[in-house]
Amino acid sequence: MEEQAKVASTEELSIIAQLADEAVLEQMDGRGGYIWSRRETSTVPYILSLEASMASPDEEIWVGTLDNAILSYARAKVEVLRTGEYLGVVTDIYVTPEARSVGLGEALINVIIKWCQERKCVGIDSMALPGNRETKNFFETFGFKARLLTVHRSL
Repeated sequence: MEEQAKVASTEELSIIAQLADEAVLEQMDGRGGYIWSRRETSTVPYILSLEASMASPDEEIWVGTLDNAILSYARAKVEVLRTGEYLGVVTDIYVTPEARSVGLGEALINVIIKWCQERKCVGIDSMALPGNRETKNFFETFGFKARLLTVHRSL
């Protein structure tokens, strides 16, 4: 089996949009997922959001393949901080459950780290919902640490 992470093409956007829907559905019922799935995910049709990302020099989308089948994707952008420095932000990273633990997530995060280094980012942010220990552990493997907690009160 050969895994690979590569920049996505426009022909792959519909597959990426399907994977994004799967990612949201998987997180919705977890701790923090209800509000996240309604607030943090795009309000425009996801395919339009992907097309806009592809047109931006400050954003990139990758797919992770296993034997040429797209089973994962990631999306990142660069934000300018108040100081003028750059921050990389992983906005999406998802691997289908049946393809986890074969190296696709690792391949994707490694290309994101390299992409952010090439853009002279001072760091990389991402998020993990509080109940998703697997995602938190994944990021910690690559040296990510919590730097911010969002608190919420349901009414």
